[in-house]
Amino acid sequence: MSVPFLEVLATPPLNSVQDLGRPGQRRWGIGPTGMVDGLALQVGNALLGNAPGAAGLELQLFPVRLRVLRDGAIALTGADCDARLDGRPVPPWWALPVRAGQVLELSPPGATRRDLAAPALRACLSVAGGIDVPEVLGSRATHVRCAFGGLEGRALRPGDVLAAGAAQAPAFRDPAGFGALPPATALPLGEDPQATTVRVIPASDYDDFTEASHEAFWSDPWRVTIQSDRMGMRLEGTTPLKREVVQEMRSHGIVCGVVQVPPGGHPIIQLNDGNTAGGYPKMGVVIDPDLWRLAQLPPRSLLRFQRCDLAQARAAALEQDSYLAGLRRLSALSLMTPEVA
Repeated sequence: MSVPFLEVLATPPLNSVQDLGRPGQRRWGIGPTGMVDGLALQVGNALLGNAPGAAGLELQLFPVRLRVLRDGAIALTGADCDARLDGRPVPPWWALPVRAGQVLELSPPGATRRDLAAPALRACLSVAGGIDVPEVLGSRATHVRCAFGGLEGRALRPGDVLAAGAAQAPAFRDPAGFGALPPATALPLGEDPQATTVRVIPASDYDDFTEASHEAFWSDPWRVTIQSDRMGMRLEGTTPLKREVVQEMRSHGIVCGVVQVPPGGHPIIQLNDGNTAGGYPKMGVVIDPDLWRLAQLPPRSLLRFQRCDLAQARAAALEQDSYLAGLRRLSALSLMTPEVA
């Protein structure tokens, strides 16, 4: 039985309730939505002992202020937002108990860190038991464009009250809580300190592009533009990608992570709120284990593509699974659950 847990005191637009999305609905023209940084959500849920897909809050605009309405537990993952609980700092990638009446404040990522050239973009707030809103098509994720899911099918507003699924707060062995090794540290990738690297499998239209375009795609850095959002990430580079023969294409199904190339030659990567079909040629697809890296790229940051194959993609997925399994073991030792009490 769920009971009220959080009251939204202040929030800009675009923050919302999200889980891991609603797969299997593309045949109806409905995309997956869900947390763009799905790994951050899974980490928060692992630390709290929740199911992997329990709903949380995706926070991508700040500042945010939330009041705790009853004793419970939260985990903050994703971007470092200089979180404060009743004025006391909360580390990033951290789970901790909270008490009724406490106020959690989150600031824009990097606001107090001048040493960060490109701070991460999105934070995830997980709660013990998960945010409890009605399921729509098997998911609690907010689909803002279609106005369903989440809290009344919309972004959060001041005055909203959110329930959590757990009636009883988990007990922490250390009242200060405990933290996780961030994915960027646990799962490093790439040799360019100025750019984020993601692995890409060539797609069906890859061979239609010129050799010069192939070279540029893999070797050049691509800059994230300010037109990027939850629908897609628009990139710009010094060498536009061109096909050998330009011809009109029929629309075809597309998935999250597909790298499409419109006539201007600058790639677009489809993200969680992207279309379910499109007619631009497909250069490649970012593998699922690297989608979280895209989620945290702010505008004007740099991105590099690293070629990989199916075997390497499977190995990356297993590495990520092992990382999450380790966090669940940490949670079992840090929370006083019946299994370890």
